[in-house]
Amino acid sequence: MSRRKPRKIRQDEIDLWAKVVEHAVPLYPTRPLVAEKQSLTPPKPAFSPVPRFRLGETAKAAFPAHNLARPIVEQLAQQPVAMDRKRFAKMKRGRISPEARIDLHGMTTAQAHPALTRFILDAVSEDRRLVLVITGKGKTRADHGPIPERHGVLRHQVPHWLHTPPLKAHILQVSDAHVKHGGHGAYYVYLRRNR
Repeated sequence: MSRRKPRKIRQDEIDLWAKVVEHAVPLYPTRPLVAEKQSLTPPKPAFSPVPRFRLGETAKAAFPAHNLARPIVEQLAQQPVAMDRKRFAKMKRGRISPEARIDLHGMTTAQAHPALTRFILDAVSEDRRLVLVITGKGKTRADHGPIPERHGVLRHQVPHWLHTPPLKAHILQVSDAHVKHGGHGAYYVYLRRNR
């Protein structure tokens, strides 16, 4: 069955309707007029041509390094100074000589952690204030894998060990050593006084 085309309204019908509306009286004059219902279909957006582009033209050429943690140097630099500021400045300039030192080069973490703990506790019992912990800078190699690989394991682990029990209670300040005492491959550890 075919559909009928809608009939067009003639001009005489439009004129007749206009006369009817002129003389019509609303049933509820106080009720506000209802606005015409908006069509349910949203209007079609205006055509916007897609700008010309080539695949990959905005892609970054090199991916960022996988190192998600801030460098240990920054972490130590942002720690507040807990010791006397003048003494801290002298220590950072290398003008105070460490009273004892431990070299952790060539040790595994399983060997270095107990050695460091014993060294710090011995220094505390001997009333030493400034000790030097040498870790080395660690070997740098190209990192080609998707999983980040931390180099210089002892360099990154020693500050964490120093800030956890049983050593935390005895340590006042940890800082990078001056160049003449090992630079970025060593740490100054300033100990609290025994009471």
